[in-house]
Amino acid sequence: MMIRFLALAPLLAIALPAHAQDDEPRPPRRYRVSLGPQLTPNYPGADKLQLTPMLDVATARGDDPFPFVAADDSFGFALIDKSGFEFGPAANFQGSRRRSEAGAPVDEVGTTIELGGYAQYWLARPLRLHAELRKGINGHGGLIGGVGLDYVARDGDKWVISIGPRVSLSDAKYRRAYFEVTPAVAARTGLPVYRADGSAVHALGVSSTATWQFSRRWGLYGYTRYDRLVGDGADSPLSRGPIGSRNQLSGGLGLSFTFGKGVR
Repeated sequence: MMIRFLALAPLLAIALPAHAQDDEPRPPRRYRVSLGPQLTPNYPGADKLQLTPMLDVATARGDDPFPFVAADDSFGFALIDKSGFEFGPAANFQGSRRRSEAGAPVDEVGTTIELGGYAQYWLARPLRLHAELRKGINGHGGLIGGVGLDYVARDGDKWVISIGPRVSLSDAKYRRAYFEVTPAVAARTGLPVYRADGSAVHALGVSSTATWQFSRRWGLYGYTRYDRLVGDGADSPLSRGPIGSRNQLSGGLGLSFTFGKGVR
């Protein structure tokens, strides 16, 4: 299960102290809160989906449109933001894998907090390149990251739609946590022993995020993402029937509400 910490980024920005240069009046701030249900895989390689809340929060000033953020970006905020380039810390939350969820006596993986960083660059007005690298400080304990390219079409805040490819990367420690079958697990489950020591790329996919504002305050927010496990992810007995699946699908849809002094 992946919980989107990205939604908390604007709240952190609000909490940060103002710079001394803020002596001049600034345009009023407005906020957009989106809430609804989402379906996500129980864990990497799972063949079942779980229903969880989806939350997204965005903020903008004056007449500036809300900045584009893909639904599958991790929580992050820019320490550097100049000429279309951003760099800053990133954090994510990966849910646990329990034997009850897998339906077999596999090795369990604890809930993981992942900390790291992100970088992104707008190659052109509609093209955004985004990359992340995070380290699990507990749980799987491995390195996980990804690279994505988004084509973003928009009419201000009236509507925004993006679509683009995704490449998911990980180190051996992460892949062994989710895809390896040790001799002990093989003895318990009857699955063949499998050593996850292949390519760093474990999934290829595509993601889309969309918003539509049907009044000055109310709108819709949604996303879909599909990943196909490759390499160790595809070859592992844990990501094939009857325990798992190479196809990983997630998506959500919710209502958005915009408020603040900047809303007219």
